[in-house]
Amino acid sequence: MSTTEVVVTGLGATTPLGGDVASTWSALLEGQSGIRTIEEDWVKDLPVHFAGAVAVEPSEKLPRHRMRRLDRTQQFALIAAQEAWEDAGAPEVDPLRLGAVVSSGIGGILTILEQYDTFREKGWKRVSPFTVPMLMPNSPAAAVSLEFSARAGAHAPVSACASSAEAIADAIAMIRSGRADIVIAGGTEAALHPLNIASFASMRALSTRNDDPQRASRPFDVNRDGFVMSEGAGIIVLESAEHARARGARVYAVAAGAGYSNDAHDIVQPDPAGTGQARAITAALADADLQPHDIAHVNAHATSTPAGDVGETVAIRSALGDSAADQVAVTSTKSMTGHLLGGAGAVESIATVLALYHGQIPPTINIDELDPGVVVDIVRDKPRDLSAGAVAALNESFGFGGHNVAVAFRRV
Repeated sequence: MSTTEVVVTGLGATTPLGGDVASTWSALLEGQSGIRTIEEDWVKDLPVHFAGAVAVEPSEKLPRHRMRRLDRTQQFALIAAQEAWEDAGAPEVDPLRLGAVVSSGIGGILTILEQYDTFREKGWKRVSPFTVPMLMPNSPAAAVSLEFSARAGAHAPVSACASSAEAIADAIAMIRSGRADIVIAGGTEAALHPLNIASFASMRALSTRNDDPQRASRPFDVNRDGFVMSEGAGIIVLESAEHARARGARVYAVAAGAGYSNDAHDIVQPDPAGTGQARAITAALADADLQPHDIAHVNAHATSTPAGDVGETVAIRSALGDSAADQVAVTSTKSMTGHLLGGAGAVESIATVLALYHGQIPPTINIDELDPGVVVDIVRDKPRDLSAGAVAALNESFGFGGHNVAVAFRRV
């Protein structure tokens, strides 16, 4: 394991709960839901009429001339990255020592669909010349690297809903390897479109609680019926501890390590035994040089699907062991944000970091009756204080295809 310590020095987000980290964090602690009914006419023929749209539109933060050349995924990523960079103190760094790792699980799908409609209705000459640089999956990473002149490397790992957790894990490795002193890392997603909603609804992955959208995302509840689709972005500035110390940076937490695995079980369904997820957790602990009893908190992937939530709690108990698992406080912030797909791991990593930094764990809301198969302690309804002696926390992210990523953060 590398001896280079990596720390978190900046945070940025735009989510269904707020247009920045402060408003998002405040809403999480207050147990607010960011899920709302979709008002557009196109929703009327769909089985799902609600989603987690961003609380603040990009047009309120970016000039119009820039918006025209950016897919919505890029817009979100830039807004979150700008906030994270300022939060880190806008550090002076050699561009050759600055990297960017920014993911999207789906990419510029809105651009693809909009420009195809233009092509069919008006012909090829009316297709935007910016279509390709807007639709390509690496476009958010490219946009962020251009914004900050990140020349150490720009990368875009794609692993469905584990994408942005993998981006953060890859950024840790990038700094440890000596390729960069600072990396801007995270993920973004913008896929609220009738085709996408119809596609997830067709596979019965989405909640259909149209009469009560704010209570539709209900991880761990016995009556959960699917996830709620959301949009937004989360970005973290990661930095070598040596570089951060040299410039007197404020440090939120240590990005201690990460673990990966794959289920190789089914293209969509997780392994019900949770063995792959448990291996990712075990690998994260080893990479971070942490023991199971060091983990005080887990921000779970728990999406509110019937198949996934209980198995994840089994995986946590399996990886940590009974004694350590009994002491862990688990929450799912997706109960409030919905599922940001490729942006989820980054937004939830921010929540994990802030839980360590502020000593408070956001609750899981909308649990009326806890599923009896849940085998860990779930933080419900109101925030819970972390003990003064809490050492570390995990963020877990899993994706279609069997991808499992766990990222470990340690208190400073």
